[in-house]
Amino acid sequence: MNDSRQARPDGFVDADRPSKTRRKQAMQALQKLGEQLLDVPVEQWQRLALPEALCDALAHARTISAHEARRRQLQYIGRLMRQIDAEAIEQALASLRGASRASVALLRRCERWRDRLLADDLALTEFLVTYPAGDTQALRAMIRAARREHASARPPRQARLLYQAVHNLLGAAASADKTSREAT
Repeated sequence: MNDSRQARPDGFVDADRPSKTRRKQAMQALQKLGEQLLDVPVEQWQRLALPEALCDALAHARTISAHEARRRQLQYIGRLMRQIDAEAIEQALASLRGASRASVALLRRCERWRDRLLADDLALTEFLVTYPAGDTQALRAMIRAARREHASARPPRQARLLYQAVHNLLGAAASADKTSREAT
């Protein structure tokens, strides 16, 4: 019998204990999770309620540029992560990525609306039908001013203000939509 699990003195294989391969895979998974934490801003570490020793090890790993030293530091991080709930951190990281994706999607949607508003007069009507909370006169004034700036090759200050107004309206609509989904 060529089983990698520990044999007890009586010759019976201990089935409750994970094999060496499984333990190694679990450690590598914790190291990869530690690597993912390196990509997250330091402020997020505090929100994840990571132990101080782990935060210090992560901060130190960010300063290391030598490959072998970084590999050893990641192993150390993996060892520290054995003491915490890795599943909770994975879920928190997934929600952070989701929030980040949502904010990027909102940013792109705002940019598309701004570009459409500047290019087409009928886009304002469509925008106000979709987002009725918008101030028609203020939006129309920002669009005209942004078009004048663009025609005279000045910096796009009014276009930025238009983007901020669109972002505020879309952000408010998204949060209201999220609130209504959570209520049901």
